[in-house]
Amino acid sequence: MLGLFLLLPVFSLHARDLPGGQNALWVGLALGIFNIVQAFFHIPLGTLSDRIGRKPVVLWGLSLFIAGALIAASKDDLLWIAIGRGLMGAGAISAAVSAWVADLTREQVRTAAMAIVGGSIGLSFALSLVIATPIYRAIGLDGMFLLLAGLGLIGFLVAWLIVPSPPKQIRAAHQPLSQIFLRPELFRLNVGVFVLNATQVAMFLVVPRLLVDAGLPLDDHWKVYFPVVVASFFLMLPGMIYGEKKKQLRFVLLTSVVILLVAQILFLQAHSLTMIAIALLIYFIGFNLLEALQPSMVSRWAKDEKGAALGIYNTTQSVGLFTGAALGGLLMQYTGELSVFIGGSILIIAWLIIAWPMRDVPSSQKAM
Repeated sequence: MLGLFLLLPVFSLHARDLPGGQNALWVGLALGIFNIVQAFFHIPLGTLSDRIGRKPVVLWGLSLFIAGALIAASKDDLLWIAIGRGLMGAGAISAAVSAWVADLTREQVRTAAMAIVGGSIGLSFALSLVIATPIYRAIGLDGMFLLLAGLGLIGFLVAWLIVPSPPKQIRAAHQPLSQIFLRPELFRLNVGVFVLNATQVAMFLVVPRLLVDAGLPLDDHWKVYFPVVVASFFLMLPGMIYGEKKKQLRFVLLTSVVILLVAQILFLQAHSLTMIAIALLIYFIGFNLLEALQPSMVSRWAKDEKGAALGIYNTTQSVGLFTGAALGGLLMQYTGELSVFIGGSILIIAWLIIAWPMRDVPSSQKAM
């Protein structure tokens, strides 16, 4: 996930000096192509992992990620960066990884394991906001892509040499993907991950510029991100614990969506560093809760169709990230930066309406 997140705080500013970088739409497309390519491969690779095993698929995907990062590092040109990021996105292994986790965990701890996977995504995003700017200043964008290639190699070696392959299982006939996609609770969660990631990537086309306009140089952005990120993790824990202990995951999810809406509205009024920091803090509390809750809820609702359900979930996530990057760039280009937050608010309100009828997650013995 660092392949996506590490670039968000710095890419739009760096791209200003590249050929075509003055066109915000092209910048958004170069940033988002990673995700739209992923969207085409999550389900096929997740399905392939059911047939030939998780490890070969994950190793192949990481190989593409490494190759794409090396291509993006080879030339400081928007087109080649887009080509490299597209190849990185072709290594779409999120569904296979999540299914691998499910294969290796007992039923009693599977939900907690899936929540940890979701939480690690939030952690990757939070970490990227703290370290991206210092790394960018130290080694540049080319160096960041080389760093991502190195991290991909580490992931490859861990998957190859350390993580065990599960025993082969006899799998029952799977339901058609259309039926899994249209299950009401899974559909609502897919809508949620689409909106969450679309608004996230669009927002971070604007936030670095807001900080610069408020008088904070790019080198000092970590002074806002670091305390906000640390505080948000502590502040989201009570909600997570309450939802699990009281079996009120629906309530916590809906509350988290409202928190995101409040953050979007605050960004419209955030003209000072203090207001931007407050809006970011509120945003990250909701974001971290949802990144932990939603994959866990998908795994519990899907029951025996985890691989397919997670493939669909990750596909809608990737489509959301691409859509957010493209539409965010389009809104910035033609209607101004603040319109990104207005558009985000509209999407979040629609999400809240769709998610409202959601039932609470049943016990694992009853999930269907």
